[in-house]
Amino acid sequence: MTDDSQRNFRSVYYEKVGFRGVEEKKSLEILLKDDRLDTEKLCTFSQRFPLPSMYRALVWKVLLGILPPHHESHAKVMMYRKEQYSDVLHALKVVRFVSDATPQAEVYLRMYQLESGKLPRSPSFPLEPEDEVFLAIAKAMEEMVEDSVDCYWITRRFVNQLNTKYRDSLPQLPKAFEQYLNLEDGRLLTHLKMCSAAPKLPYDLWFKRCFAGCLPESSLQSWRLACPLLDGGFEWTPGPWTPGTPLPHPRHTGTRCQ
Repeated sequence: MTDDSQRNFRSVYYEKVGFRGVEEKKSLEILLKDDRLDTEKLCTFSQRFPLPSMYRALVWKVLLGILPPHHESHAKVMMYRKEQYSDVLHALKVVRFVSDATPQAEVYLRMYQLESGKLPRSPSFPLEPEDEVFLAIAKAMEEMVEDSVDCYWITRRFVNQLNTKYRDSLPQLPKAFEQYLNLEDGRLLTHLKMCSAAPKLPYDLWFKRCFAGCLPESSLQSWRLACPLLDGGFEWTPGPWTPGTPLPHPRHTGTRCQ
Protein backbone atom coordinates (compact mmCIF):
# COMPACT_ATOMS: atom_id res chain seq x y z
CA MET A 1 0.00 0.00 0.00
CA THR A 2 1.43 3.42 -0.98
CA ASP A 3 1.93 6.24 1.50
CA ASP A 4 -1.01 8.18 -0.01
CA SER A 5 -3.26 5.11 0.21
CA GLN A 6 -2.27 4.53 3.83
CA ARG A 7 -2.95 8.17 4.67
CA ASN A 8 -6.34 8.09 2.94
CA PHE A 9 -7.25 4.84 4.70
CA ARG A 10 -6.30 6.33 8.07
CA SER A 11 -8.32 9.48 7.37
CA VAL A 12 -11.44 7.45 6.58
CA TYR A 13 -10.91 5.20 9.59
CA TYR A 14 -10.32 8.09 12.01
CA GLU A 15 -13.43 9.87 10.75
CA LYS A 16 -15.58 6.76 11.22
CA VAL A 17 -14.44 6.22 14.81
CA GLY A 18 -14.80 9.88 15.73
CA PHE A 19 -11.18 11.01 15.51
CA ARG A 20 -11.49 13.18 12.46
CA GLY A 21 -9.16 15.83 13.83
CA VAL A 22 -6.10 13.57 14.04
CA GLU A 23 -4.98 14.11 10.45
CA GLU A 24 -5.83 17.82 10.57
CA LYS A 25 -3.72 18.26 13.70
CA LYS A 26 -0.77 16.56 12.02
CA SER A 27 -1.14 18.81 8.99
CA LEU A 28 -1.14 21.90 11.21
CA GLU A 29 1.92 20.70 13.11
CA ILE A 30 3.77 20.32 9.81
CA LEU A 31 2.88 23.90 8.88
CA LEU A 32 4.07 25.16 12.27
CA LYS A 33 7.47 23.46 11.92
CA ASP A 34 8.53 25.74 9.07
CA ASP A 35 11.19 28.32 9.97
CA ARG A 36 9.02 30.92 8.28
CA LEU A 37 5.32 30.28 8.81
CA ASP A 38 3.19 30.43 5.68
CA THR A 39 0.34 32.75 6.70
CA GLU A 40 -1.64 31.98 3.55
CA LYS A 41 -1.66 28.26 4.31
CA LEU A 42 -2.52 28.92 7.95
CA CYS A 43 -5.47 31.06 6.83
CA THR A 44 -6.68 28.31 4.55
CA PHE A 45 -6.37 25.72 7.31
CA SER A 46 -8.25 27.96 9.75
CA GLN A 47 -11.13 28.30 7.33
CA ARG A 48 -11.44 24.58 6.75
CA PHE A 49 -10.81 23.06 10.18
CA PRO A 50 -11.15 23.91 13.89
CA LEU A 51 -7.84 24.93 15.43
CA PRO A 52 -6.63 22.63 18.23
CA SER A 53 -6.69 24.57 21.50
CA MET A 54 -2.97 24.02 22.08
CA TYR A 55 -2.09 25.89 18.85
CA ARG A 56 -4.98 28.35 18.66
CA ALA A 57 -3.30 31.34 20.31
CA LEU A 58 -0.09 30.91 18.30
CA VAL A 59 -1.89 30.74 14.97
CA TRP A 60 -4.11 33.71 15.80
CA LYS A 61 -1.12 35.81 16.90
CA VAL A 62 0.69 35.11 13.64
CA LEU A 63 -2.36 35.77 11.46
CA LEU A 64 -3.19 38.99 13.29
CA GLY A 65 0.36 40.29 12.99
CA ILE A 66 1.03 40.15 16.72
CA LEU A 67 3.91 37.81 15.95
CA PRO A 68 6.01 37.79 12.77
CA PRO A 69 6.10 34.67 10.57
CA HIS A 70 9.71 33.91 11.57
CA HIS A 71 9.99 31.57 14.56
CA GLU A 72 13.33 32.99 15.66
CA SER A 73 11.73 36.38 16.35
CA HIS A 74 8.77 35.16 18.39
CA ALA A 75 10.39 35.25 21.84
CA LYS A 76 11.77 38.77 21.45
CA VAL A 77 8.58 40.19 19.93
CA MET A 78 6.43 38.66 22.67
CA MET A 79 8.77 40.16 25.25
CA TYR A 80 8.03 43.60 23.78
CA ARG A 81 4.30 42.84 23.71
CA LYS A 82 4.38 41.85 27.39
CA GLU A 83 6.32 44.99 28.31
CA GLN A 84 3.80 47.17 26.51
CA TYR A 85 0.94 45.32 28.22
CA SER A 86 2.56 45.84 31.64
CA ASP A 87 3.26 49.54 31.00
CA VAL A 88 -0.31 50.28 29.91
CA LEU A 89 -1.76 48.29 32.81
CA HIS A 90 0.51 50.13 35.27
CA ALA A 91 -0.57 53.50 33.88
CA LEU A 92 -4.23 52.61 34.34
CA LYS A 93 -3.60 51.56 37.93
CA VAL A 94 -1.74 54.79 38.67
CA VAL A 95 -4.69 56.90 37.51
CA ARG A 96 -7.02 54.51 39.38
CA PHE A 97 -8.98 53.44 36.34
CA VAL A 98 -8.50 49.77 37.18
CA SER A 99 -7.53 47.76 40.23
CA ASP A 100 -6.81 44.15 41.06
CA ALA A 101 -10.56 43.68 41.56
CA THR A 102 -11.49 44.93 38.09
CA PRO A 103 -12.88 42.15 35.84
CA GLN A 104 -10.25 41.13 33.30
CA ALA A 105 -12.39 41.92 30.25
CA GLU A 106 -12.93 45.45 31.56
CA VAL A 107 -9.18 45.80 32.06
CA TYR A 108 -8.67 44.92 28.40
CA LEU A 109 -11.26 47.52 27.42
CA ARG A 110 -9.58 50.29 29.43
CA MET A 111 -6.20 49.35 27.98
CA TYR A 112 -7.63 49.48 24.48
CA GLN A 113 -9.25 52.86 25.18
CA LEU A 114 -6.00 54.28 26.54
CA GLU A 115 -3.92 53.07 23.61
CA SER A 116 -6.44 54.32 21.06
CA GLY A 117 -6.80 57.73 22.74
CA LYS A 118 -10.42 57.13 23.77
CA LEU A 119 -10.11 56.73 27.54
CA PRO A 120 -12.95 58.69 29.20
CA ARG A 121 -12.26 61.18 31.97
CA SER A 122 -13.82 58.92 34.57
CA PRO A 123 -14.39 55.15 34.81
CA SER A 124 -17.95 55.93 35.91
CA PHE A 125 -18.88 57.33 32.49
CA PRO A 126 -21.34 55.09 30.60
CA LEU A 127 -19.87 52.85 27.94
CA GLU A 128 -20.25 53.71 24.26
CA PRO A 129 -21.81 51.08 21.94
CA GLU A 130 -18.37 50.29 20.49
CA ASP A 131 -17.11 49.70 24.03
CA GLU A 132 -19.91 47.20 24.65
CA VAL A 133 -18.87 45.36 21.48
CA PHE A 134 -15.24 45.20 22.61
CA LEU A 135 -16.28 44.01 26.06
CA ALA A 136 -18.47 41.21 24.67
CA ILE A 137 -15.73 39.98 22.33
CA ALA A 138 -13.13 40.18 25.11
CA LYS A 139 -15.31 38.02 27.38
CA ALA A 140 -15.75 35.45 24.61
CA MET A 141 -12.00 35.46 23.92
CA GLU A 142 -11.31 34.82 27.60
CA GLU A 143 -13.05 31.46 27.24
CA MET A 144 -10.53 30.38 24.59
CA VAL A 145 -7.26 32.14 25.44
CA GLU A 146 -5.83 31.55 28.92
CA ASP A 147 -2.86 33.93 28.93
CA SER A 148 -3.95 37.50 29.71
CA VAL A 149 -1.31 39.12 27.48
CA ASP A 150 -2.27 36.93 24.53
CA CYS A 151 -5.97 37.52 25.18
CA TYR A 152 -5.59 41.30 25.17
CA TRP A 153 -3.51 41.45 22.01
CA ILE A 154 -5.72 38.99 20.13
CA THR A 155 -8.90 40.82 21.18
CA ARG A 156 -7.43 44.20 20.30
CA ARG A 157 -6.22 43.16 16.84
CA PHE A 158 -9.41 41.21 16.15
CA VAL A 159 -11.63 44.20 16.97
CA ASN A 160 -9.44 46.53 14.92
CA GLN A 161 -9.68 44.21 11.94
CA LEU A 162 -13.43 43.86 12.41
CA ASN A 163 -13.86 47.64 12.49
CA THR A 164 -11.66 48.38 9.48
CA LYS A 165 -11.60 45.43 7.13
CA TYR A 166 -15.17 44.18 7.57
CA ARG A 167 -17.21 47.27 8.45
CA ASP A 168 -18.46 47.66 4.87
CA SER A 169 -19.61 44.02 4.81
CA LEU A 170 -21.95 44.31 7.81
CA PRO A 171 -24.98 45.73 5.92
CA GLN A 172 -24.92 42.73 3.57
CA LEU A 173 -25.11 40.11 6.31
CA PRO A 174 -28.85 40.22 7.19
CA LYS A 175 -29.76 39.25 3.63
CA ALA A 176 -27.05 36.57 3.57
CA PHE A 177 -28.33 35.26 6.90
CA GLU A 178 -31.88 34.90 5.54
CA GLN A 179 -30.57 33.09 2.46
CA TYR A 180 -28.66 30.65 4.65
CA LEU A 181 -31.64 30.25 6.97
CA ASN A 182 -33.84 29.46 3.97
CA LEU A 183 -31.47 26.64 2.99
CA GLU A 184 -31.05 25.24 6.49
CA ASP A 185 -34.55 25.70 7.90
CA GLY A 186 -37.02 27.17 5.42
CA ARG A 187 -39.95 26.50 7.75
CA LEU A 188 -38.41 28.66 10.44
CA LEU A 189 -37.81 31.51 8.01
CA THR A 190 -41.41 31.27 6.76
CA HIS A 191 -42.66 31.33 10.35
CA LEU A 192 -40.52 34.37 11.21
CA LYS A 193 -41.85 36.24 8.19
CA MET A 194 -45.48 35.28 8.87
CA CYS A 195 -45.32 36.67 12.38
CA SER A 196 -43.35 39.74 11.19
CA ALA A 197 -40.40 38.78 13.37
CA ALA A 198 -37.74 38.54 10.65
CA PRO A 199 -37.25 42.32 10.24
CA LYS A 200 -37.07 42.71 14.02
CA LEU A 201 -34.21 40.29 14.58
CA PRO A 202 -31.22 42.06 16.24
CA TYR A 203 -28.97 41.73 13.19
CA ASP A 204 -26.91 44.78 14.09
CA LEU A 205 -26.12 43.41 17.53
CA TRP A 206 -25.35 39.91 16.24
CA PHE A 207 -22.97 40.87 13.49
CA LYS A 208 -21.16 43.74 15.18
CA ARG A 209 -20.40 41.45 18.12
CA CYS A 210 -19.90 38.32 16.01
CA PHE A 211 -22.59 36.79 18.28
CA ALA A 212 -20.42 37.27 21.39
CA GLY A 213 -22.68 37.86 24.38
CA CYS A 214 -25.80 37.15 22.29
CA LEU A 215 -26.08 33.38 22.65
CA PRO A 216 -26.14 30.92 25.57
CA GLU A 217 -22.72 29.78 26.79
CA SER A 218 -23.36 26.30 25.38
CA SER A 219 -23.52 27.85 21.91
CA LEU A 220 -20.44 29.98 22.49
CA GLN A 221 -18.30 26.92 23.12
CA SER A 222 -17.75 26.82 19.38
CA TRP A 223 -17.26 30.60 19.02
CA ARG A 224 -14.19 30.64 16.80
CA LEU A 225 -14.96 33.43 14.39
CA ALA A 226 -11.45 34.81 14.42
CA CYS A 227 -10.07 31.93 12.35
CA PRO A 228 -12.09 32.59 9.20
CA LEU A 229 -12.29 36.36 9.57
CA LEU A 230 -8.51 36.61 9.44
CA ASP A 231 -8.57 35.29 5.90
CA GLY A 232 -10.83 38.03 4.62
CA GLY A 233 -13.88 35.81 4.19
CA PHE A 234 -16.73 37.60 5.92
CA GLU A 235 -19.59 35.60 4.46
CA TRP A 236 -22.60 33.76 5.82
CA THR A 237 -21.84 30.16 4.99
CA PRO A 238 -21.45 27.09 7.21
CA GLY A 239 -17.68 26.96 6.70
CA PRO A 240 -16.31 30.48 7.15
CA TRP A 241 -18.23 31.28 10.32
CA THR A 242 -17.15 28.21 12.21
CA PRO A 243 -14.64 25.82 10.67
CA GLY A 244 -16.10 22.34 10.78
CA THR A 245 -19.26 23.26 12.68
CA PRO A 246 -21.86 25.84 11.60
CA LEU A 247 -22.18 28.63 14.14
CA PRO A 248 -24.77 29.32 15.14
CA HIS A 249 -27.51 27.03 13.86
CA PRO A 250 -30.28 29.30 12.51
CA ARG A 251 -33.00 27.76 14.70
CA HIS A 252 -30.92 28.35 17.82
CA THR A 253 -30.11 31.87 16.70
CA GLY A 254 -33.70 32.77 15.91
CA THR A 255 -35.29 31.28 18.99
CA ARG A 256 -32.72 31.40 21.81
CA CYS A 257 -30.85 34.66 21.37
CA GLN A 258 -31.02 37.29 24.06
